Formats: sequence, C-alpha cells, structure tokens
Amino acid sequence: MQLTAQRKQEIFFADPTIYVNGDKYYLTGTKGTREGPAGFAVLESKDLKTWAPPAAADDSVYMILTRGDQTYGTRGFWAPQIFQANDTYYLTYTADEHTVLASSASVLGPYRQDEVAPIDITEKNIDSFVFKDDDGKYYLYHVRFNEGNYLWVAEFDLKKGKIKPETLKKCFDQTEPWEATPAYKSVPIMEGPTVIRLKDKYYLFYSANHFENIDYSVGYAVSDSPFGPWIKQKDSPILHRSIVGENGSGHGDFFEGLDGELYYVYHVHFNEQRVG
Repeated sequence: MQLTAQRKQEIFFADPTIYVNGDKYYLTGTKGTREGPAGFAVLESKDLKTWAPPAAADDSVYMILTRGDQTYGTRGFWAPQIFQANDTYYLTYTADEHTVLASSASVLGPYRQDEVAPIDITEKNIDSFVFKDDDGKYYLYHVRFNEGNYLWVAEFDLKKGKIKPETLKKCFDQTEPWEATPAYKSVPIMEGPTVIRLKDKYYLFYSANHFENIDYSVGYAVSDSPFGPWIKQKDSPILHRSIVGENGSGHGDFFEGLDGELYYVYHVHFNEQRVG
C-alpha cells in the first residue's frame, strides 16, 4: 500500500500524525485501505518528502499495532497519536468507537496493553489526544456523542490509563458559521483535537463539519487553562479548501520539525469528486 502510494506521490492515511524521534519522522494515521490487518501502519522519513516503511517491514507494510495482538478493538481503528513518557512510548487511538491507550518500549512498537480495555467504557468516545502540561499533569481531549460530535477534556491518569471522571468537562458548542456550512447537512460535528501550550496560553485546534463535507476544515480556540473557557478565534478556519486548494482539509496534528519549526500534518479528500 505505502510503496504504491509513494510512487503516485500520495500517502493514503486519514487523521494523520507525525512523531519525531532522533533524526527521523514517523507518520501514521487511519488506514486508507481494506487490505492487510486492521490496526496502524507506519512510514518513516528524514526530510518529510520521501517516505518508506521501516527496514524491518514485511510486504512493504510495518504495523505498530495490530488487531488481536493484546490490544482492544475489533474495527474502526482511527486517529492514532504517539507520545513518550520516561522510557515508554504510548499510542492512543480509537477502536469500536472507544478511546484506547497502548504502550511499547520502542517507537516502532508493537504497542500492546497489559489489560485489554478502553480508557473509558462508560460511553462511546473517539479522537483522543493526550496533552502534557508544564506541571506534569496529563489531559485527555476527545469527542463524545450527543446528537453530534462535541469536544471534551478530562484530567488523565497515565499510570492507570484512565480519566478522572470528576474532571470531565465539555469544551464548547457549535457556534460559528464555518463550523456548519450548507455544503453537507449533518448534526454538529467538532472533532480531531490537538492542544499545544505557548507561554501562558493554551491553543485547542479542531476540525469542524462532517468529514465528507468539502468544507471540513481546521480552526482554533485559546484559553488560560486546559479546561477553558475557550475563546474561538476570528481568523478561523486556518485550514480550508479556499486556503490550501483541496477539499476536506482537516483532522491532523502538530509536531516540531528537526529544523525547530512548528508543523501541522493533515488529510484532504481523495479528489474533487471522491471523499475516501
């Protein structure tokens, strides 16, 4: 899959994320094909231009997490995020419309669970993003359903792999015209969160509109606290088809490049007629 995609100058991951480790970039995301095992594959690069599976790849695909390999989930493996704490690498992702946390001693996995279970089984939740604040506390940003997709945050106990339910808080409602364009009618949808802290401000980047909408795009809100209140910024959306020239630009993640610059990786629709 990946080698064919590379020859066509396309990489078929949705909801992508790039993790930087040593002198390499590691790219993963929601798998864009029904071929091969369910889970998450990875590509690596040193320049963000030429991508290939790691040298140990089998059949041109290198899986860092595979369904059934001591991991939760049977279908719908979406939106992974890699991060490191101490000597352990973590992968948070969605499966069976629940958020999941797995770990590994290597950035290339395999990522597995000691106890095969989601982070929060009480109700469905997707699109997880774990943010570590300067004081060492972790927060889980994610999506919960209530006649739409809404962003929520809770303090996260990394050792237990569970949220602190008493801290659970909704971030905001759908309020802006760009978050619900008439190009594709749907319930309110805000998803794909990424949070960064710059000085004393917290920046929450998110995607809005249904992913099949050509106006699927990225905006952001700012707060003085990980819990908000969040002030949506008037220059949103900052990624949109009118800016990047391709439909459905959204649901990505930030990373700091080897050059020290801040980047955002995201997906777009297959072409002007096809969403997949």
